[in-house]
Amino acid sequence: MEGDGPAKGEQMKTLSVLEQAAVGIRDGKVAFIGTMEEAASLQADKVIDAKGKLVTPGLVDPHTHLVFAGSREHEMALKQQGVPYLEILKRGGGILSTVQATREASEEELLEKAKFHLNRMISYGTTTVEAKSGYGLDEETELKQLRVVKRLQGEHPIDLVSTFLGAHAIPTEYKEEPDRFLANMIVLLDIIKKEELAEFVDIFCETGVFTVEQSRAFLQAAKAKGFDVKIHADEIDPLGGTELAVELEAKSGDHLVGASERGIQLLAQSNTIAVLLPGTSFYLGKEKYAKAREMIDAGAAVALSTDFNPGSSPTENLQLIMSIAALKLKMTPEEIWHAVTVNAAYAINRGEEAGRIAIGRKADIVIWDAPNYAYIPYHYGVNHVRTVLKAGNVVAERSGGDAVFVS
Repeated sequence: MEGDGPAKGEQMKTLSVLEQAAVGIRDGKVAFIGTMEEAASLQADKVIDAKGKLVTPGLVDPHTHLVFAGSREHEMALKQQGVPYLEILKRGGGILSTVQATREASEEELLEKAKFHLNRMISYGTTTVEAKSGYGLDEETELKQLRVVKRLQGEHPIDLVSTFLGAHAIPTEYKEEPDRFLANMIVLLDIIKKEELAEFVDIFCETGVFTVEQSRAFLQAAKAKGFDVKIHADEIDPLGGTELAVELEAKSGDHLVGASERGIQLLAQSNTIAVLLPGTSFYLGKEKYAKAREMIDAGAAVALSTDFNPGSSPTENLQLIMSIAALKLKMTPEEIWHAVTVNAAYAINRGEEAGRIAIGRKADIVIWDAPNYAYIPYHYGVNHVRTVLKAGNVVAERSGGDAVFVS
């Protein structure tokens, strides 16, 4: 994954492959990249035989809602019966049911549940993850979620990047006063900055949630306090969230299913990365997917993510998202690999640390039971991981059956 910065447009369409390769690791970092012949004279304490395998950087998942309590499998049947989402909300379901469960859960309960999901993510080859709050919608629970992420950074091998998404929805108690709710969330930013609980601030800009004007004011306040910003933009309606992401120089605009042609052109001319979440359209049975082809052909940098969450994309499997991207977004294997490594890393400010195998970088590496990189998105629905190395240590491996997490 050579190059400087994220891969944009045409740059996403080509990959170089080193055949008969060897990678040397010392003190958790990549110390050698070359051919087997060149590596023959090197002394090694341990050798991992990857003959016939594919070796890539660890995958990067740049948009997840990792920390929450409860689950919502009972809603699937209701959705299949055509029960409207607002009716599901009235029955105590939807996002507000997750909010209630998360408010009631202890920090330790949230921590253990998040570890379970992280273990599953790493078993599928993901080594760096962005994690959002947003299932508290009050001061106490939002801080509780963020503190769980901070603890996980020291207790789990996956590298975590924390995002404050207090403006994820309008809680019932503020239904008629969304501006007052946003003002309360802005007050939280000082505590979050002081305790170093989040690097990014995000908001859900969508019909029925927060307007473009509200989103602009909220994210400008976050930037003024020293945070980088992201935005849930144009997931359903083309409100102008994509244009706002570019205007604010957001690190990423996420979802973008309804992005306008003007928004796509502005995106291509900017440094904002489009983080696309096709698993959400797939799970919700939508016909519309983000216009990945138009974005890439216009010259934009595109990343892919699971959008792991309990309501609209309950999967930790980024390999599955790669297959959906090929089938529904019409992305090529080369574009997909850029989107789950280097571009995903830059979308969360980790472009200089993750997403590439390079001398001096942390040795986050996946060995795949696959003959070439096109095979992973092609053969869908199974786990192709053979071995996952995080900072040079084996953290997951498989022999015949499913991947087994190694603590």
